[in-house]
Amino acid sequence: MTPDMFAPEPGAPKELRPHQAVAIGLLKRSTGKAIHEGRRARFMLKLSTGAGKTVIAAAIVQGARTKGKRVLFIVDAISLIDQTVEAFMSQGVTEIGVIQAQHSMEDWSRPVQVASVQTLQRRGKLPPADIVIVDEAHCQSEWLSEIMQSETWAGVPFIGLSATPWSKGLGLLYDELICPITMQELIDRELLCPFRVYAAAHPDLTGVKTTAGDYQQAQLSEAMAAGNLVADLVETWRRYGENRPTFCFAVDRAHAKKIQRRFEEAGIGCGYIDAFTPTDERKDIRRQLDAGQIRVVCNVGCLTKGVDWAIGCIILARPTKSEMLYVQMVGRGLRVNEGIPDCVILDHADNTLRMGFVTDLDATRNTMCTAKRGERTARERPVPLPKECGSCGYLKPPKTRECPSCGFVGEPQSKVTETNDELVPVSRKQAAATRDQKQAWLSQLNWIARERGYSRGWAANTYKKKFGVYPRNLDASATCEPSHEVRSYVRSSLIAFAKRRDRAA
Repeated sequence: MTPDMFAPEPGAPKELRPHQAVAIGLLKRSTGKAIHEGRRARFMLKLSTGAGKTVIAAAIVQGARTKGKRVLFIVDAISLIDQTVEAFMSQGVTEIGVIQAQHSMEDWSRPVQVASVQTLQRRGKLPPADIVIVDEAHCQSEWLSEIMQSETWAGVPFIGLSATPWSKGLGLLYDELICPITMQELIDRELLCPFRVYAAAHPDLTGVKTTAGDYQQAQLSEAMAAGNLVADLVETWRRYGENRPTFCFAVDRAHAKKIQRRFEEAGIGCGYIDAFTPTDERKDIRRQLDAGQIRVVCNVGCLTKGVDWAIGCIILARPTKSEMLYVQMVGRGLRVNEGIPDCVILDHADNTLRMGFVTDLDATRNTMCTAKRGERTARERPVPLPKECGSCGYLKPPKTRECPSCGFVGEPQSKVTETNDELVPVSRKQAAATRDQKQAWLSQLNWIARERGYSRGWAANTYKKKFGVYPRNLDASATCEPSHEVRSYVRSSLIAFAKRRDRAA
């Protein structure tokens, strides 16, 4: 039996797309220049989801083999080894050995070696190689970083691959960032699908501490497990998810299980995956999703890379301050799949409102960080933030007045309250309304909207005029009979609007 008896049949290499050929050309030019100048060759290739990273990597390997060079391809997790081997074989790369205990393809004599960084670290060394390719290079291994900076490997080119090369210290390991194409350009060329983002429930993260640059998980889990937030996940998916195959990203296992239970109680088939889910079970969940037996898969941080499932909706139930994690989560829904025209993103975590659209992040983050872990970094150029439509919750681009989804046009909000008789400046020293008081106002405004046949966004916009913000973490469907105070406020607002309209006329 040959070592690769369980490997797939080799295929013919795919013809490179223009941006893939550009990536190879830029890499060759940079490598040649570094060698000519007598310096180390360390390059980071930034490739968004769907750019064809494996096709480009296979082309690099094939180019090295034509010159008789040995190649080491390092993956971030053992679970990605077989997937990488299968992808390389489909591209015509056949001389593959795998460095993994008891793997059927383990053969150190082969000129192309695929290994996980964990296995290499346990064995304490890298195999001989003339070029090393590091997949998901932003997930840095301290052990591998030390090897890259050692004298022994100074003359060997290292190529990092990443969609989000923004982690601290990458600029100390890699000397040049190569960006052959942006995420938006891939969308424009229909190599990635467009997306729509809706801001769903707004979580109250007051008091949630930050640890290592992201929200502290235990406190975050408690904040996101509120019953109204979890219930809103299901209702929002019913309203906007269009029954599409969906990934839901949760905070932790308990949170994901709770969400799964709510979907199932609503009669919606829902799977669950975490880091401990066996490979066979993951495959079965994917089969059920593809067959329509389930519509949603809840997961905890393990479907953010190396996943090419046919997904049409992403539920962000996991707030994060990490731009890398945010882009990785959204990226799972941006691959082009037959019958799925775009990706619907239901952001229950305010990630988009906090960090901007992923396409804007991708376009502005084109430098590698040279700060070490723990060191402060210079502020990045701010990303323009989207605005939430007060009617439908759609997140529209900055400086866009009319909502592209529902056509609603918000009115500029005055800092002055106008009554029948006088203008009353809003005092900053006013006592803040309690949650119960805010809910009472929203419920009464909903009653008036239903009573008068107003549009769905009227209550939310009137609420904002009163409190300065749109309603958050409240029951948006509750109603109760309005008090004299609320009716008077609405009447005054309508009179003020009429006066402004007359003045404009």
